[in-house]
Amino acid sequence: MNDSGNTNRLIKETSPYLLQHAHNPVNWYPWGDEALKEAQKNDLPIIVSIGYSSCHWCHVMERESFEDEKIAQYMNDHFICIKVDREERPDVDQIYMDAVQAMGINGGWPLNVFLTPDQKPFYGGTYFQSQSWLQLLKNVINTFSNQREELNSSAEKLASHISESDVLKFNLVPEEEPFLLENLKSSINELSDRFDLNKGGLQKAPKFPMPSIWNYLLRYAHFTTDKTLTDHVLKTLEKIARGGIYDQIGGGFSRYSVDAEWFVPHFEKMLYDNGQLISLYSDAYLVSGNKIFKEVVYDTISFVDREMTNPAGGFYAALDADSEGIEGKYYTWDYENFCHVVGNESKFWADYFSITPNGNWEKQRNILTQHININLIKNEFKINTDAALEKFRDIKRKLLVEREKRIRPGLDNKILAGWNGLVLKGLIDAYHSFGQPEFLKLALKNAEYLKIHHYKEEILYRTPFKEYNAVQGYLEDYAFVIRGLINLYQATFDESWLNWAEKLVKYSLHFFYDESENLFFFNGNQTNKLIARKKELFDNVIPSSNSEMAINLFLLGLLKDLPEYSNLAEKMIKRMNKLIVKEPEYLANWRNLYMMYAAPFAEIAIIGKESLELKDQLSKHYIPNKIFCGTDTNSELPLLKDKKITGRTTIFVCYNKTCRLPVQSIEDALELIQ
Repeated sequence: MNDSGNTNRLIKETSPYLLQHAHNPVNWYPWGDEALKEAQKNDLPIIVSIGYSSCHWCHVMERESFEDEKIAQYMNDHFICIKVDREERPDVDQIYMDAVQAMGINGGWPLNVFLTPDQKPFYGGTYFQSQSWLQLLKNVINTFSNQREELNSSAEKLASHISESDVLKFNLVPEEEPFLLENLKSSINELSDRFDLNKGGLQKAPKFPMPSIWNYLLRYAHFTTDKTLTDHVLKTLEKIARGGIYDQIGGGFSRYSVDAEWFVPHFEKMLYDNGQLISLYSDAYLVSGNKIFKEVVYDTISFVDREMTNPAGGFYAALDADSEGIEGKYYTWDYENFCHVVGNESKFWADYFSITPNGNWEKQRNILTQHININLIKNEFKINTDAALEKFRDIKRKLLVEREKRIRPGLDNKILAGWNGLVLKGLIDAYHSFGQPEFLKLALKNAEYLKIHHYKEEILYRTPFKEYNAVQGYLEDYAFVIRGLINLYQATFDESWLNWAEKLVKYSLHFFYDESENLFFFNGNQTNKLIARKKELFDNVIPSSNSEMAINLFLLGLLKDLPEYSNLAEKMIKRMNKLIVKEPEYLANWRNLYMMYAAPFAEIAIIGKESLELKDQLSKHYIPNKIFCGTDTNSELPLLKDKKITGRTTIFVCYNKTCRLPVQSIEDALELIQ
């Protein structure tokens, strides 16, 4: 049994995932010196079990194995057992995920890895059924006891492999090739060959939204006037918005769909997906004018505000896939309940949302989708488009009120700085696309929250610094918060946000930057040492922290005329250039930076009393390569300080620090930009 008989050491933690395991009979430790020293002192192998609170199979393995007294006793007698929340400690997760994949095993969560007493991995896997898990534990102890020398040798080689620099692994030598859009063409063609032309997205299942890819393709298509590419991006986004992966009633996106049609979601909702998708759909609306995209943005922000926001303005990490122990129970409908809520028009709305008496999913449950055009509502009720949209919203409101009577999925109320930065950026992108003041209000409240609760003595904390065992920020926290602050400056022209962003960049350069490779480590050099210090280079469901930091340096270099930042951004992208022009899928955010060099980049300075109003009008046009600065008084920003305020507000459109003749109308400014 664990020390107290009822709880283990996790009871002192604040992570919801760790607290879920605080009453297991397993004598869990959190990751830290106490556990690692205990393993070395007693020469015991370590089990590191990694997951997160909204992970369905993590819950299953807990019920089957970690709550089983017999299995727990064996674990306690023979191992030091450590539980890790991958969202709180992505650095630990990153190292041991790399190790498992190096063993030729597919990664995923729960991730269960066996280590020597000095933290070096020698075996691992993901989900194990209870009997398989117990047998594996016995096999590990047998090997650890009887073949220790071979095991240590294997662990040493694996530790050496995962410590190897990716710069060396991929031979990333800085290249001096010019930045040309045509250099991206071959990777675009390779990616296009993988398009699912019927269902949208890429030809694979499960399907993840992957916002970075579609954001990049939308930008590339704009600069190359590639209508076919634009059409596929917009088709993909509409398919996602109409599918089960999108919550048709309450707004917000699930993490992925298990099928190729965006139909059956894995029902967990992650903050990082929703923040990025708010940005993406806001941009897609500017390109297309598609009203479905506007509905998605408004409803997703409503979801975040309603279900993912604490009173002080911080955004929670995730909502569970399960409620009452059943995946998707909260979100799915039986036919009778649906018809009772909708009333007299139930037959029409059942068809509209693809609801059937036998269920379109399993056990007579229905996942709501929206594969029928809004014109059907207009024709059925003989009303115009606006009235049809309002009728649609009214039905959704009724269904949402009914759904909220159910037992809700578990909430991971952990607040992570980097993920908040993604939503902060998303809110500003939505504000610029739609001009909704409430979006800016939410963004400002969130930025104030981050400054009060996550920033102390020049350090950005990943989790609130007042929490027990608060975690200092990783590079992704700095990178995404900085990007959010740069966006917030452009929405408000309040230079205090820009100044804070610059402070965070300076800290990052001091504690994370590797001068030998011109890239940033994921961990700062002041944090606890792990067996490897990694650099995150590849964009995935979240952009890589290095690509985002390079974009930040590019933007701040322009706004503040800091050549050292501009030069560093260029060094970073030249280091990555070999991969950027070849690898089609996992460098999308790097390519966004590449296009900032390859296509004209507009520096738009607006001077005068109506600076914010004119900026807001310009923001309603899709201009991927641009940055705004403005003032109605005096400013020391280089793009503003030499420009005089006259009677009328004036717009300066500049390229490479050279400004065109000033103009005073939106039409003239757009002509200069385009």
